Amino acid sequence: MMVGMELRVFTEPQQGATYDDLLRVARATEDLGFDAFFRSDHYLGMGTEGLPGPTDAWTTLAGLARETSRIRLGTLVSSVTYRYPGILAIQVAQVDQMSGGRVELGLGTGWFEAEHRAYGIPFPAKRFGLLEEQLEIVTGLWGTPVGEKYGFAGEHYTLEDSPALPKPVQQVHGRPGVPVIVGGNGPVRTPALAARFASEFNLSFPELDTVAEKFARARAACAAIDRPADDLVLSAALVLCVGKDEAQFRQRAEAIGREPDELRAHGLAGTPDEVVERLGWLREQGASRAYLQVLDLADLDHLELVASEVAPQLG
Repeated sequence: MMVGMELRVFTEPQQGATYDDLLRVARATEDLGFDAFFRSDHYLGMGTEGLPGPTDAWTTLAGLARETSRIRLGTLVSSVTYRYPGILAIQVAQVDQMSGGRVELGLGTGWFEAEHRAYGIPFPAKRFGLLEEQLEIVTGLWGTPVGEKYGFAGEHYTLEDSPALPKPVQQVHGRPGVPVIVGGNGPVRTPALAARFASEFNLSFPELDTVAEKFARARAACAAIDRPADDLVLSAALVLCVGKDEAQFRQRAEAIGREPDELRAHGLAGTPDEVVERLGWLREQGASRAYLQVLDLADLDHLELVASEVAPQLG
């Protein structure tokens, strides 16, 4: 039995889901004892029309904030191209209030150019500077004491005399804020940003033989700024496909259009014991949290199997 591995349900609604679909999954997430419900932040299906069409991530999370009571809620990840940082800070703080302090913000550079073209969203070629400034602004707005003003002058954004309101319910390092998740494959700049601004460093669908090295870079980035390495949560997001036996596993693989061998090589896949073994391996690399990418949102029995046959073995 391993200690300290949280399981979070991670959905991809752009592939085809209504708010009611997501609500059913979120309620199952809560009822079955999972730690959190997260969703991607995309506006275009990938390889599919995604009928009936996209749902906005923060609108969805606002609704779920009022219709759940325990689970954490967040994005993996919102793109800096979608929103101005001041507006994003207000949205996230408001949803945090609506949830009673259960929100987390995953923030990244964005990568899917086609969705930007489809909905008229600017997609600059260089976006890392946007991410760095947005992280500084969002956390700076939240952390400014009530009654004081916040200002920022950068290459991409300028804020003048902002009242820096509203504030989230939660606190991070003794001041208002929500946990921020930063992730990516960059060898230097991304871990450095995580060390400076984030509560969590996430690897989304990594090649498994790179996990140890990438986690080591995040820990080294913390050491470089004298931040305790164990202050930064390390996590990974991997596709989930588990069956009570081989036949059911293969049925679920077919339902999501994936090859069983490929799923076993790259994800949390196979029988419950195989998934427990993979999660144990992740824990040995330093991860204390796993995001289970659930691609068939109608198959709530899938989540029930993980809750009954996998979670109890994790401690």
